[in-house]
Amino acid sequence: MFENVQMPEGINSETLEHLMNPKNYGKLDDANGVGVALDEKTKEYVIFYTLLDGDIVKNAKFATNGCQDTVVIGSMFSDMIIGNDTEYANGAIEKMHEKLGQLSAQQQICADIVFSSFIASLKNYENIKNGVDEELHLFKMKDSCETTNMENGEENE
Repeated sequence: MFENVQMPEGINSETLEHLMNPKNYGKLDDANGVGVALDEKTKEYVIFYTLLDGDIVKNAKFATNGCQDTVVIGSMFSDMIIGNDTEYANGAIEKMHEKLGQLSAQQQICADIVFSSFIASLKNYENIKNGVDEELHLFKMKDSCETTNMENGEENE
């Protein structure tokens, strides 16, 4: 759809497609793994829903109150892992870094919150399989999406 559009430096047609038409956004009602990654400072979160059949990701969705970078990364990543096994999905985290290229510190944290919520969903799935009564698995992020601008000391959100 965006193949013939002149892209700003650092943005490719796939990224623009996910920005304009995010995929897999929303709640997955039949998920058997639910993970949340939370930035306690900004209260930004990503909820990642997975439907696993053994080690195959049959379906995945995500929801967030985060920025557009978080939505784009969640859309691209969820789209990439559906239909693949969890080993591929874990490797897809590195593939996403290659696709996204050089990220700002803030964008890297947006990516990390998406990936952490996915890993939390796998942990939730494992915990439930092992008899733990757990609605979701929560990871609290060490780094915050709110970064400090070193030049003038102002905080950016």
